[in-house]
Amino acid sequence: MFTPDLLTSIRDRFAHVDACPITGPRLFFENAGGALTLKSVVDTTANFAAIPDNQGRNNAASAHLMQVIAKARADTALLLNAPGGQVVLGESGTEMLYRMIRTACMGTGPGPVIGTTLEHPASRSAARLWAERAGRDYIAVPHDDATGTVTADHYRPHLRPDLAVATIIHTSPVTGMGVDIDAIAAEIRAVAPDCLIIVDGIQHAAHGGIDLSAAGIDGYAVSPYKMFSRHGYGVAWISDRLGALPHEALIGGPAENWELGTRDTGAYATLSDVVQYLDWLGTQVSDAEAPRARLTAAAKAIHDHETALCDAMIHGTGNHAGLASLPGLHILGGPDNPAREGLVGFWIDDMPSADIVSGLEDRGVRVHIRKADHYSGNILDPLGRPDCVRVSLAHYNSMDEVTRMLDAMAEITRD
Repeated sequence: MFTPDLLTSIRDRFAHVDACPITGPRLFFENAGGALTLKSVVDTTANFAAIPDNQGRNNAASAHLMQVIAKARADTALLLNAPGGQVVLGESGTEMLYRMIRTACMGTGPGPVIGTTLEHPASRSAARLWAERAGRDYIAVPHDDATGTVTADHYRPHLRPDLAVATIIHTSPVTGMGVDIDAIAAEIRAVAPDCLIIVDGIQHAAHGGIDLSAAGIDGYAVSPYKMFSRHGYGVAWISDRLGALPHEALIGGPAENWELGTRDTGAYATLSDVVQYLDWLGTQVSDAEAPRARLTAAAKAIHDHETALCDAMIHGTGNHAGLASLPGLHILGGPDNPAREGLVGFWIDDMPSADIVSGLEDRGVRVHIRKADHYSGNILDPLGRPDCVRVSLAHYNSMDEVTRMLDAMAEITRD
């Protein structure tokens, strides 16, 4: 785990760590719904919102904007360890997934589309919709209900040499379990080498390292508001192969351009803020000198810190009883799951999840309910559950916050 001094320095870099600007003091365990925002991102957003000049003009201000965008693209490519291709901005991570999946389905050769039942509807809905529009079969690989994840072994029986498009989720926002995208992509490539592979990295990005060179995929989407930036835009990395397919673009404009209209320079600049923060963190937890090595060290430290917090939340710490010891409580994916990434989902027999969420909110602990709706039904319906409680952590959360949350849960289950 982070040392107390380092954790204090980390928390000082984020806005509203200890208190909601609307309701006052609270513990923030709703990071899967949107992480806390870096203070530098807030400042950068305000600064660029006030600049009247546009991109692509013959003046120094416009040239500066273009330099900021170029740096942000390079910073993001470094964070992703992306091999070539391009970094583009869109409306949201969901929109970027839809655009990549639509382009792949409509622009490549014949063959089916494959995905899994673990996926968020951002990729699952897009894949099913555009497979149908393109006259393709859609293959749904069932995930493992017991572990809350999916592996290459699950994909293997469904793979075919004529696969045209595949989707993978890097981490489930409902179960909190990560997926080995490298292994799955390699399995797909071994059977269908020309298949276009698109990954939903929206939940994973804030919790673990990303190495697209190792993954060997064609598209990766991130929602920056879940990775310490802000709402209002999404980011995608698109391989040269995917980027060359026919896609929406202005007639007569650059053929490789995927961005429609003028993008917010400030949004790009906040990507650099996130990378700069992670680079700083890498210097605090390692002696690495190369920028990519520092980012890798930061990702490992984040994962290790969050794992320790999740283990304490599940199994307890000191004289604070863990969730697993509470009567009638069930944990999504099981209490001891190495795939877990900063999230614990649970329910309690004969206690509505909505009452638990409200009880925690009354005690100053912010969590979220997941219902068996179009967002989470694919996970909860097979378990026969109408809902569950989602407690989602981030690396700026502390052990003290975990113990306070456990004490609140003890009160709720005694009442």
